[in-house]
Amino acid sequence: MVRMAGRITDWDDGRGFGFVVPNGGGEKAFLHIKAFERGSRRPISGDPVSYVTGRDERGRLQAEAVRHIRTAALKPDRRVRFPRLLLGVVSLLCIAAMGVFAVLPHWLVLASLFMSLVVWLLYFVDKRAALAGRRRTPESSLHLGSLLGGWPGALIAQRLFHHKTAKREFQTVFWMTVILNIAAVGWLVYSGVAARIAAALP
Repeated sequence: MVRMAGRITDWDDGRGFGFVVPNGGGEKAFLHIKAFERGSRRPISGDPVSYVTGRDERGRLQAEAVRHIRTAALKPDRRVRFPRLLLGVVSLLCIAAMGVFAVLPHWLVLASLFMSLVVWLLYFVDKRAALAGRRRTPESSLHLGSLLGGWPGALIAQRLFHHKTAKREFQTVFWMTVILNIAAVGWLVYSGVAARIAAALP
């Protein structure tokens, strides 16, 4: 089959699909993340690619065997990538250490670790649903989990699953939940409320 060259457009990283517009014009083809050859990097809108075309079961044009085109004209990606995985892991270790040294009460440490696991699972389920075209996890649920202390797990999941990192509106709200959670934990500790709750627990 004849390979064509084009550029990715309307790429939705959260749902894992977009379209390819052929160079020189013509009908755009549907592009799914699974159409990329093994070992390909994560695509973004504007990426030049080569591909062959096919039809899905409903007769719609789709791109297959997609490869990124590397040319001398392309500038290397010099964007600084935020170390989400490292920050998430370090945050969990710091929370655990603060529990060991009695900076935070044990109930608050356990709640944070538990919520991080819950939020990680929510991101995992949402990513799988996006790739499969199934019903998604509401973004409000992801944000609520982060607000309740699961933001370290969210950071780890965002990096591992390449999920929600390119959506600016989502990231703005996410970092607001991180700040609010840290502020709330600080208030609970320094106001003495956290200690009173710990004393009331069996």
